[in-house]
Amino acid sequence: MRPVRLMKVFVTRRIPAEGRVALARAADCEVEQWDSDEPIPAKELERGVAGAHGLLCLLSDHVDKRILDAAGANLKVISTMSVGIDHLALDEIKKRGIRVGYTPDVLTDTTAELAVSLLLTTCRRLPEAIEEVKNGGWTSWKPLWLCGYGLTQSTVGIIGLGRIGQAIARRLKPFGVQRFLYTGRQPRPEEAAEFQAEFVSTPELAAQSDFIVVACSLTPATEGLCNKDFFQKMKETAVFINISRGDVVNQDDLYQALASGKIAAAGLDVTSPEPLPTNHPLLTLKNCGPGIQLTAWGLLQKAGLGLRRGQSGHEAAAATAASTKSKHWAAAMSYCQQEGKDAIICDVKRPCSSKQHS
Repeated sequence: MRPVRLMKVFVTRRIPAEGRVALARAADCEVEQWDSDEPIPAKELERGVAGAHGLLCLLSDHVDKRILDAAGANLKVISTMSVGIDHLALDEIKKRGIRVGYTPDVLTDTTAELAVSLLLTTCRRLPEAIEEVKNGGWTSWKPLWLCGYGLTQSTVGIIGLGRIGQAIARRLKPFGVQRFLYTGRQPRPEEAAEFQAEFVSTPELAAQSDFIVVACSLTPATEGLCNKDFFQKMKETAVFINISRGDVVNQDDLYQALASGKIAAAGLDVTSPEPLPTNHPLLTLKNCGPGIQLTAWGLLQKAGLGLRRGQSGHEAAAATAASTKSKHWAAAMSYCQQEGKDAIICDVKRPCSSKQHS
Protein backbone atom coordinates (compact mmCIF):
# COMPACT_ATOMS: atom_id res chain seq x y z
CA MET A 1 0.00 0.00 0.00
CA ARG A 2 1.32 3.42 -0.94
CA PRO A 3 1.81 5.69 2.11
CA VAL A 4 -0.73 8.47 2.57
CA ARG A 5 0.61 11.83 1.53
CA LEU A 6 -0.44 14.55 3.97
CA MET A 7 -1.91 17.75 2.63
CA LYS A 8 -0.50 20.89 4.21
CA VAL A 9 -2.79 23.62 5.47
CA PHE A 10 -1.26 26.89 6.64
CA VAL A 11 -3.21 29.05 9.13
CA THR A 12 -2.15 32.68 9.34
CA ARG A 13 -3.18 33.43 12.92
CA ARG A 14 -3.55 31.81 16.30
CA ILE A 15 -7.05 30.33 16.40
CA PRO A 16 -9.02 28.73 19.25
CA ALA A 17 -8.64 25.03 19.96
CA GLU A 18 -12.04 24.27 18.42
CA GLY A 19 -10.79 25.47 15.04
CA ARG A 20 -7.67 23.33 15.18
CA VAL A 21 -9.74 20.31 16.18
CA ALA A 22 -12.01 20.83 13.16
CA LEU A 23 -8.98 20.86 10.86
CA ALA A 24 -7.36 17.91 12.62
CA ARG A 25 -10.39 15.72 11.89
CA ALA A 26 -9.16 15.44 8.33
CA ALA A 27 -6.84 12.45 8.75
CA ASP A 28 -4.70 13.37 5.75
CA CYS A 29 -4.34 17.02 6.78
CA GLU A 30 -1.16 18.50 8.29
CA VAL A 31 -1.74 21.90 9.91
CA GLU A 32 0.88 24.58 10.40
CA GLN A 33 -0.09 27.77 12.19
CA TRP A 34 1.42 31.21 12.75
CA ASP A 35 1.30 31.13 16.54
CA SER A 36 0.45 34.74 17.32
CA ASP A 37 -2.55 37.01 17.77
CA GLU A 38 -0.80 39.64 15.66
CA PRO A 39 -0.81 39.68 11.83
CA ILE A 40 1.78 37.50 10.19
CA PRO A 41 4.65 39.40 8.52
CA ALA A 42 4.75 39.10 4.75
CA LYS A 43 8.03 37.16 4.74
CA GLU A 44 6.69 34.66 7.28
CA LEU A 45 3.52 34.25 5.22
CA GLU A 46 5.60 33.51 2.13
CA ARG A 47 7.58 30.92 4.08
CA GLY A 48 4.55 29.34 5.70
CA VAL A 49 2.44 29.04 2.58
CA ALA A 50 5.23 27.44 0.52
CA GLY A 51 4.04 24.04 -0.66
CA ALA A 52 0.67 24.36 1.09
CA HIS A 53 -2.45 22.81 -0.41
CA GLY A 54 -4.78 25.01 1.65
CA LEU A 55 -4.56 28.47 3.20
CA LEU A 56 -6.78 29.72 6.04
CA CYS A 57 -6.31 33.49 6.22
CA LEU A 58 -7.81 36.63 7.68
CA LEU A 59 -8.92 39.95 6.22
CA SER A 60 -5.61 41.54 7.22
CA ASP A 61 -3.61 39.06 5.13
CA HIS A 62 -3.04 40.37 1.61
CA VAL A 63 -2.90 37.36 -0.68
CA ASP A 64 -1.36 38.78 -3.84
CA LYS A 65 0.66 37.39 -6.73
CA ARG A 66 3.82 37.29 -4.62
CA ILE A 67 2.15 35.11 -1.99
CA LEU A 68 0.60 32.87 -4.63
CA ASP A 69 3.97 32.44 -6.31
CA ALA A 70 5.50 31.53 -2.95
CA ALA A 71 2.76 28.94 -2.38
CA GLY A 72 3.43 27.18 -5.64
CA ALA A 73 1.32 24.79 -7.67
CA ASN A 74 0.10 22.78 -4.69
CA LEU A 75 -2.26 25.52 -3.49
CA LYS A 76 -5.82 24.55 -4.39
CA VAL A 77 -7.99 26.39 -1.86
CA ILE A 78 -8.01 29.62 0.12
CA SER A 79 -10.52 30.03 2.92
CA THR A 80 -10.78 33.52 4.40
CA MET A 81 -12.24 34.11 7.83
CA SER A 82 -14.17 37.13 6.61
CA VAL A 83 -17.14 38.30 4.60
CA GLY A 84 -15.05 40.68 2.53
CA ILE A 85 -12.67 39.36 -0.13
CA ASP A 86 -10.99 42.60 -1.21
CA HIS A 87 -7.70 41.38 0.32
CA LEU A 88 -7.51 38.54 -2.20
CA ALA A 89 -6.09 38.96 -5.71
CA LEU A 90 -9.10 37.27 -7.31
CA ASP A 91 -8.02 37.68 -10.92
CA GLU A 92 -4.70 36.00 -10.21
CA ILE A 93 -6.38 33.35 -8.07
CA LYS A 94 -8.81 32.56 -10.88
CA LYS A 95 -5.97 32.16 -13.38
CA ARG A 96 -4.49 29.46 -11.17
CA GLY A 97 -7.76 27.57 -10.70
CA ILE A 98 -7.73 28.06 -6.92
CA ARG A 99 -11.05 27.78 -5.12
CA VAL A 100 -11.95 30.40 -2.53
CA GLY A 101 -14.25 30.13 0.48
CA TYR A 102 -15.54 33.00 2.58
CA THR A 103 -17.99 33.33 5.46
CA PRO A 104 -21.07 35.38 4.54
CA ASP A 105 -23.89 35.83 7.04
CA VAL A 106 -21.84 34.59 10.01
CA LEU A 107 -21.42 38.10 11.44
CA THR A 108 -24.57 39.68 10.02
CA ASP A 109 -26.32 39.97 13.37
CA THR A 110 -23.15 40.82 15.27
CA THR A 111 -22.20 43.58 12.84
CA ALA A 112 -25.74 44.97 12.74
CA GLU A 113 -25.85 45.11 16.54
CA LEU A 114 -22.49 46.85 16.60
CA ALA A 115 -23.65 49.34 13.96
CA VAL A 116 -26.74 50.23 15.99
CA SER A 117 -24.75 50.51 19.21
CA LEU A 118 -22.21 52.72 17.45
CA LEU A 119 -24.98 54.88 16.04
CA LEU A 120 -26.68 55.30 19.42
CA THR A 121 -23.38 55.91 21.20
CA THR A 122 -22.43 58.55 18.64
CA CYS A 123 -25.72 60.38 18.27
CA ARG A 124 -26.27 60.49 22.05
CA ARG A 125 -22.65 61.58 22.63
CA LEU A 126 -21.97 58.91 25.22
CA PRO A 127 -18.14 58.97 24.97
CA GLU A 128 -18.17 62.73 25.64
CA ALA A 129 -20.57 62.30 28.55
CA ILE A 130 -18.50 59.52 30.13
CA GLU A 131 -15.35 61.63 29.83
CA GLU A 132 -17.09 64.59 31.48
CA VAL A 133 -18.11 62.39 34.40
CA LYS A 134 -14.52 61.19 34.81
CA ASN A 135 -12.86 64.59 34.59
CA GLY A 136 -15.34 66.48 36.77
CA GLY A 137 -16.99 68.36 33.93
CA TRP A 138 -20.44 67.28 35.09
CA THR A 139 -21.45 69.91 37.64
CA SER A 140 -25.24 69.82 37.49
CA TRP A 141 -28.11 69.16 35.13
CA LYS A 142 -28.10 71.62 32.22
CA PRO A 143 -30.93 71.71 29.67
CA LEU A 144 -28.69 72.31 26.65
CA TRP A 145 -25.58 70.40 27.70
CA LEU A 146 -24.45 67.45 25.55
CA CYS A 147 -27.74 67.32 23.67
CA GLY A 148 -27.76 64.62 21.02
CA TYR A 149 -29.95 63.58 18.12
CA GLY A 150 -32.92 61.21 18.22
CA LEU A 151 -34.04 58.49 15.84
CA THR A 152 -37.77 59.11 16.24
CA GLN A 153 -39.29 60.60 13.07
CA SER A 154 -35.85 60.62 11.45
CA THR A 155 -34.61 59.61 8.02
CA VAL A 156 -31.97 56.89 7.92
CA GLY A 157 -29.90 56.37 4.79
CA ILE A 158 -28.14 53.04 4.24
CA ILE A 159 -25.41 52.69 1.65
CA GLY A 160 -25.61 49.02 0.69
CA LEU A 161 -28.85 47.18 1.48
CA GLY A 162 -27.31 43.72 1.60
CA ARG A 163 -27.57 41.22 4.45
CA ILE A 164 -26.01 43.57 6.98
CA GLY A 165 -27.77 46.67 5.69
CA GLN A 166 -31.13 44.93 6.02
CA ALA A 167 -30.28 43.67 9.52
CA ILE A 168 -29.42 47.23 10.57
CA ALA A 169 -32.69 48.61 9.18
CA ARG A 170 -34.59 45.83 10.93
CA ARG A 171 -33.11 46.83 14.28
CA LEU A 172 -33.58 50.56 13.76
CA LYS A 173 -37.21 50.38 12.65
CA PRO A 174 -38.64 49.97 16.20
CA PHE A 175 -36.95 53.23 17.23
CA GLY A 176 -39.60 55.09 15.25
CA VAL A 177 -37.61 55.87 12.12
CA GLN A 178 -39.96 57.64 9.75
CA ARG A 179 -38.18 56.96 6.48
CA PHE A 180 -35.48 54.66 5.15
CA LEU A 181 -33.42 55.49 2.08
CA TYR A 182 -30.86 53.28 0.43
CA THR A 183 -28.45 53.31 -2.46
CA GLY A 184 -26.33 50.71 -4.21
CA ARG A 185 -25.58 49.20 -7.60
CA GLN A 186 -29.26 48.66 -8.33
CA PRO A 187 -32.68 48.80 -6.65
CA ARG A 188 -33.62 45.85 -4.41
CA PRO A 189 -37.41 46.17 -4.20
CA GLU A 190 -38.07 42.81 -2.54
CA GLU A 191 -35.58 43.43 0.27
CA ALA A 192 -36.59 47.09 0.62
CA ALA A 193 -40.30 46.30 0.97
CA GLU A 194 -39.90 45.21 4.61
CA PHE A 195 -38.80 48.73 5.54
CA GLN A 196 -40.62 50.64 2.78
CA ALA A 197 -37.15 51.87 1.87
CA GLU A 198 -36.72 54.17 -1.13
CA PHE A 199 -33.92 53.71 -3.65
CA VAL A 200 -32.19 57.04 -4.29
CA SER A 201 -28.91 58.30 -5.69
CA THR A 202 -25.93 58.69 -3.39
CA PRO A 203 -26.11 62.52 -3.43
CA GLU A 204 -29.83 62.39 -2.60
CA LEU A 205 -29.17 60.02 0.29
CA ALA A 206 -26.45 62.31 1.64
CA ALA A 207 -28.67 65.38 1.44
CA GLN A 208 -31.85 63.90 2.91
CA SER A 209 -30.63 61.60 5.69
CA ASP A 210 -30.37 62.41 9.39
CA PHE A 211 -28.30 59.28 9.93
CA ILE A 212 -26.12 57.59 7.33
CA VAL A 213 -24.84 54.04 7.73
CA VAL A 214 -22.26 52.76 5.26
CA ALA A 215 -22.64 48.99 4.84
CA CYS A 216 -21.44 48.37 1.29
CA SER A 217 -18.58 46.27 -0.02
CA LEU A 218 -15.27 47.83 -0.96
CA THR A 219 -15.04 47.87 -4.75
CA PRO A 220 -13.44 50.22 -7.26
CA ALA A 221 -16.82 51.96 -7.48
CA THR A 222 -17.13 52.50 -3.71
CA GLU A 223 -13.51 53.33 -2.86
CA GLY A 224 -13.46 56.95 -1.67
CA LEU A 225 -17.24 57.20 -2.16
CA CYS A 226 -17.72 59.26 1.00
CA ASN A 227 -15.57 62.28 0.19
CA LYS A 228 -15.67 66.07 0.43
CA ASP A 229 -18.56 66.38 -2.02
CA PHE A 230 -20.51 63.75 -0.12
CA PHE A 231 -20.01 65.39 3.28
CA GLN A 232 -20.83 68.84 1.91
CA LYS A 233 -24.24 67.57 0.88
CA MET A 234 -25.02 66.19 4.36
CA LYS A 235 -27.03 68.05 6.96
CA GLU A 236 -25.07 69.82 9.71
CA THR A 237 -27.03 67.74 12.23
CA ALA A 238 -26.38 64.44 10.45
CA VAL A 239 -24.52 61.50 12.02
CA PHE A 240 -22.25 59.33 9.86
CA ILE A 241 -21.55 55.66 10.66
CA ASN A 242 -19.14 53.41 8.73
CA ILE A 243 -19.12 49.65 9.33
CA SER A 244 -18.00 48.59 5.84
CA ARG A 245 -14.34 49.29 4.97
CA GLY A 246 -12.11 52.18 5.86
CA ASP A 247 -11.20 52.91 2.24
CA VAL A 248 -14.82 53.69 1.36
CA VAL A 249 -14.27 56.96 3.23
CA ASN A 250 -11.78 59.72 2.48
CA GLN A 251 -10.67 60.22 6.07
CA ASP A 252 -9.03 63.60 5.45
CA ASP A 253 -12.32 64.90 4.08
CA LEU A 254 -14.21 63.34 7.00
CA TYR A 255 -11.89 65.06 9.47
CA GLN A 256 -12.49 68.44 7.84
CA ALA A 257 -16.25 67.91 7.85
CA LEU A 258 -16.24 67.01 11.55
CA ALA A 259 -13.76 69.67 12.66
CA SER A 260 -15.59 72.44 10.79
CA GLY A 261 -19.02 71.42 12.06
CA LYS A 262 -20.23 70.55 8.56
CA ILE A 263 -21.63 67.32 10.01
CA ALA A 264 -22.49 66.55 13.61
CA ALA A 265 -20.59 63.37 14.40
CA ALA A 266 -19.15 60.11 13.10
CA GLY A 267 -18.84 56.59 14.46
CA LEU A 268 -16.26 54.38 12.76
CA ASP A 269 -16.07 50.62 13.10
CA VAL A 270 -13.45 50.53 10.34
CA THR A 271 -10.59 52.82 9.42
CA SER A 272 -7.61 52.93 7.10
CA PRO A 273 -5.20 51.82 8.40
CA GLU A 274 -6.38 49.65 11.27
CA PRO A 275 -5.76 50.56 13.96
CA LEU A 276 -5.37 54.28 13.42
CA PRO A 277 -2.08 55.74 14.66
CA THR A 278 -2.62 57.27 18.09
CA ASN A 279 -1.71 60.70 16.69
CA HIS A 280 -4.22 60.53 13.85
CA PRO A 281 -6.28 63.75 13.54
CA LEU A 282 -9.59 61.88 13.81
CA LEU A 283 -8.65 60.73 17.30
CA THR A 284 -8.35 64.35 18.45
CA LEU A 285 -12.03 65.02 17.81
CA LYS A 286 -14.71 64.66 20.46
CA ASN A 287 -17.35 64.05 17.80
CA CYS A 288 -15.62 61.07 16.22
CA GLY A 289 -15.68 57.66 17.85
CA PRO A 290 -13.70 54.78 16.32
CA GLY A 291 -15.02 51.37 17.36
CA ILE A 292 -13.45 47.96 17.56
CA GLN A 293 -14.37 45.14 15.21
CA LEU A 294 -15.93 42.09 16.82
CA THR A 295 -15.58 38.45 15.82
CA ALA A 296 -17.67 35.37 16.40
CA TRP A 297 -16.98 31.69 16.92
CA GLY A 298 -19.14 30.92 13.92
CA LEU A 299 -16.72 32.81 11.71
CA LEU A 300 -13.95 30.40 12.64
CA GLN A 301 -16.21 27.37 12.37
CA LYS A 302 -17.27 28.24 8.83
CA ALA A 303 -13.73 29.02 7.70
CA GLY A 304 -12.54 25.43 8.27
CA LEU A 305 -10.85 23.78 5.32
CA GLY A 306 -11.97 20.43 3.98
CA LEU A 307 -9.33 18.49 2.06
CA ARG A 308 -9.61 15.56 -0.30
CA ARG A 309 -7.49 13.51 -2.66
CA GLY A 310 -7.44 14.79 -6.21
CA GLN A 311 -8.69 12.80 -9.17
CA SER A 312 -6.15 14.25 -11.59
CA GLY A 313 -2.36 14.03 -11.75
CA HIS A 314 -2.03 15.77 -8.39
CA GLU A 315 -1.53 13.62 -5.35
CA ALA A 316 -3.81 15.91 -3.37
CA ALA A 317 -6.29 18.70 -4.01
CA ALA A 318 -8.11 21.01 -1.69
CA ALA A 319 -11.78 21.87 -1.36
CA THR A 320 -13.67 24.58 0.45
CA ALA A 321 -16.16 23.49 3.07
CA ALA A 322 -17.86 24.53 6.28
CA SER A 323 -17.24 23.55 9.86
CA THR A 324 -17.79 19.91 10.73
CA LYS A 325 -20.71 21.05 12.86
CA SER A 326 -22.55 22.40 9.83
CA LYS A 327 -25.37 20.35 8.38
CA HIS A 328 -24.21 21.59 4.98
CA TRP A 329 -20.79 19.95 5.33
CA ALA A 330 -21.58 16.95 3.15
CA ALA A 331 -23.17 19.08 0.43
CA ALA A 332 -20.23 21.46 0.35
CA MET A 333 -17.76 18.58 0.20
CA SER A 334 -19.71 16.89 -2.57
CA TYR A 335 -19.76 20.04 -4.64
CA CYS A 336 -16.08 20.79 -4.17
CA GLN A 337 -15.15 17.30 -5.30
CA GLN A 338 -16.29 18.14 -8.81
CA GLU A 339 -13.56 18.86 -11.30
CA GLY A 340 -13.10 22.43 -12.46
CA LYS A 341 -10.38 24.96 -13.18
CA ASP A 342 -12.08 28.27 -12.39
CA ALA A 343 -11.70 29.89 -9.01
CA ILE A 344 -15.04 29.70 -7.22
CA ILE A 345 -16.22 31.95 -4.45
CA CYS A 346 -18.18 29.67 -2.18
CA ASP A 347 -20.70 30.62 0.47
CA VAL A 348 -19.71 27.83 2.80
CA LYS A 349 -23.31 27.37 3.88
CA ARG A 350 -24.11 25.93 0.47
CA PRO A 351 -22.48 25.03 -2.85
CA CYS A 352 -22.40 27.90 -5.28
CA SER A 353 -21.41 28.86 -8.78
CA SER A 354 -18.89 31.33 -10.10
CA LYS A 355 -21.75 33.79 -10.55
CA GLN A 356 -21.62 34.47 -6.83
CA HIS A 357 -18.46 36.57 -7.00
CA SER A 358 -20.35 39.72 -6.06
